[in-house]
Amino acid sequence: MSGEKKQTVLALGRLGWSLRRIEQETKVRRETASLYLRAAGIAIRAPRDRQPPNPASRSTTDPGPPAKPASRSTTDSGVRAKPASRSTTDLEAVALLERAGRSPIASACEPYRELVELGLRQGRNAVAIWQDLVTDHGFAGGYASVRRFVVRLRGVHTPDERAVIETAPGEEAQVDYGEGPMVRHPETGKYRRTRLFVLTLGYSRKSIRLLVFRSSSRIWAELHETAFRRLGGAPRVVVLDNLKEGVLKPDVYDPTVNPLYRDVLAHYRVVALPCRVRDADRKGKVERGVGHAKNTPLKGLRFESLADAQAYLDRWEERWADTRIHGTTKRQVAAMFAEEAPHLQPLPIEGFRYYQYGTRTVHLDGCVEIDLAYYHAPPGWVGREVNVQWDGVRVRLLDRHWELLREYLRQERGRRRSLPGDEPKRTHPRMSKLLAAASFAGQNVGALCEALFRRDGEEAARRIQGVMHLIKKHGAAVVDDACGVLLELGVVDYRSLRRYLERRAGATPVSLKQVDPLIRALTHYRDLITQKTEGDPP
Repeated sequence: MSGEKKQTVLALGRLGWSLRRIEQETKVRRETASLYLRAAGIAIRAPRDRQPPNPASRSTTDPGPPAKPASRSTTDSGVRAKPASRSTTDLEAVALLERAGRSPIASACEPYRELVELGLRQGRNAVAIWQDLVTDHGFAGGYASVRRFVVRLRGVHTPDERAVIETAPGEEAQVDYGEGPMVRHPETGKYRRTRLFVLTLGYSRKSIRLLVFRSSSRIWAELHETAFRRLGGAPRVVVLDNLKEGVLKPDVYDPTVNPLYRDVLAHYRVVALPCRVRDADRKGKVERGVGHAKNTPLKGLRFESLADAQAYLDRWEERWADTRIHGTTKRQVAAMFAEEAPHLQPLPIEGFRYYQYGTRTVHLDGCVEIDLAYYHAPPGWVGREVNVQWDGVRVRLLDRHWELLREYLRQERGRRRSLPGDEPKRTHPRMSKLLAAASFAGQNVGALCEALFRRDGEEAARRIQGVMHLIKKHGAAVVDDACGVLLELGVVDYRSLRRYLERRAGATPVSLKQVDPLIRALTHYRDLITQKTEGDPP
């Protein structure tokens, strides 16, 4: 009970009002008012004994009308007359209530009726309406006054029962996404629905709420890092649902956690604990935190920028969410977080280095390609898939159990990295099949591909495949003839072959000045061969 209402109850008790009358005027239950009056040493007026009915008022056999009570005079038309005057006690009570800031007849919210009705039409609850009245309009009344006024306008809502999960300080946090407010997008200029990220500590119910336009694996992990920094520490367990940013394959006993998310949590020594599918009650604290933000500060509002929306949400978090008395713990959230903060794990000095990840199939040359650079896998992995992680410094090859196979420094485009001993001991069957296909396409094509393989080994696989692609583009006879020209000149090079064919077809994408001298020499030599064939003097 607020201090204002408490003083009102005590004043009415000193005036000798009965508990029933105090309840009717102040809307405070008789049991509650009785406890306050006894604690203040004020005598409670005993209820009046019911008097037996007056025999004279009963109907008789006399033809006259029954006698009417003297205390309720009526007119001839049957309308009850008003009492002559109020007693002195009643006038003093009314004056006391008016001095206390509340009329026994009209609500303190009556001057703000239009604002309250507007908030209800926007879908805002009583807490949000009260907070707006206090912050923006200087409302001096309490939340209970607004709640009664809202209940009178909208009706009573009874929440469902939920089990309460108790956790130790610093032990657990729950995370989830929800719908944020409408914010004007900086690129399109249109209002767009944002996503609301919420992290709630299990012990204190302290929440971190962040707004973003879109989500991805990296954004999901970065939001966790930002929340940990705002808290000043990290919990030991994070409870989440099975969204793709966090869990790739849901499973009750062995879920597959997103590798980037898993490594970020491991960097902060946090363990991910996914819920069962469609088991939202396991993370009911953050579910309530999402609903609290959606229905209280953000309901029905629009913002011109994401920074304005986040600033508004942060102000609300500090002014209202952290200072509220939680309905389950019956304690202030900020006070409980002050107890929980020392139990959070300390943050590492350096933040997490983010990387990209994916899967690659090991090529015939034993390498995987990342941004047009090539990195050799261990022997025996040709044709198999490996997991790959890369950033601006390193490239890591991992097996399906995420065990490290190889780690290299990043290379420039076209470069290759390998370790001594990774070269295969014998020709791979698929490589032999590729060389056989080249020989079948033409004698000169097969000879050029064999020369490439003898010179470069397994690394020539991609060049040989490039020669086979030229056959599909220009025809086997034309490519075989061009390979013969290169072999006569002693040039074993795939790029020279490709440029020669493009020049010969007249479809080269570069000018003649940009073509290397080797191509010009090959073209001139080809012209000489053509003239000799036609019988012209050499």
